[in-house]
Amino acid sequence: MKLLTTFAATLSALFMYAGNPVLPGFHADPEVLFAEQTGKYYIYSTTDGLPGWGGWTFSVFSSDDLKTWKDEGVMLDAKSDQVPWATGNAWAPCIIERKTVAADKSVKYQYYFYFSAHNPKSNRKEISCAISDSPVGPFKALDNPIVTDADRPEGLRGGQAIDVDVFQDPVSGKYYLYWGNGFMAGAELNDDMVSIKPETKVNLTPKGGSLQTWAYREGAYVFYRKGKYYFMWSVDDTGSPNYHVCYGTSASPLGPISIDENHYMVISQVPDQKIYGTAHNSVILLPSKVKKGKNGINNVTYRDDWRIVYHRINPQFVNAGNGVPGTHREVCIDAMKFDKNGNIIPVVPTN
Repeated sequence: MKLLTTFAATLSALFMYAGNPVLPGFHADPEVLFAEQTGKYYIYSTTDGLPGWGGWTFSVFSSDDLKTWKDEGVMLDAKSDQVPWATGNAWAPCIIERKTVAADKSVKYQYYFYFSAHNPKSNRKEISCAISDSPVGPFKALDNPIVTDADRPEGLRGGQAIDVDVFQDPVSGKYYLYWGNGFMAGAELNDDMVSIKPETKVNLTPKGGSLQTWAYREGAYVFYRKGKYYFMWSVDDTGSPNYHVCYGTSASPLGPISIDENHYMVISQVPDQKIYGTAHNSVILLPSKVKKGKNGINNVTYRDDWRIVYHRINPQFVNAGNGVPGTHREVCIDAMKFDKNGNIIPVVPTN
């Protein structure tokens, strides 16, 4: 009996990808990571399915192949002593793996997990960081936020300090942080990875557009490909079926952002397939080879093969009659391709 119970528990912790959604239950704002230390993929998410976007924990799922996902459990609890300054509303995380090589050639990996939560002192959502030597934890959060309302570029007004993204520029090696609701702010991180350089703060908010095109709302995400910096963001409200992803490009990790009016859409709803609210995304470049090196350190090469990881609204909860729209979201993965000029070819979301 004990053996059967253990086997059943193992099965319940695994979820086999057979189309979208890829994770069990309700999760939103997915952040995807390929960890060179382990050679595995990870997804970190906002816990969804609760009234008022009131989740207070972040979960992590791992996979060897982007198909079978293992629930690694809660890695951060914003209502516990693990996050001393917060009381909940754990939203929209991002993470980055940092590899440092010492003088003796030894390698150390650290994982910097950025997130927003509610600070009762300011009665606002603010951003902080938790750090671990492993992509699944344990993580130790800082005692205080690192980005507050005061940390926006001068004169910039808008929503709260949420929807954080972290990016390492492969050209300079520098790290950057992006955030904002109703605006997109960006700044370079100091070498400690947990403070920004105030003099580098900049307003990156894309100009123009409409709710049907590229009007900026939230969910900034930045990546680099073939000499271009791609800036992605979500349009409209997370509870709207029209919630979708657009993009622009830049020659710099701190902009300015240019938008091609013929090429700006990344992914949007397909009502005929009952696919709604396809947004708040991250992307991942797939490895072509993972080879064990000295001291167990993986040497990884990559191919120009990309996936977009995003959430969409469970179709049973699109209408307000079933509760507030946008609180029952599910994580999905689809291929993302580029044309010969580097434009993102609009993604067709799949079931």
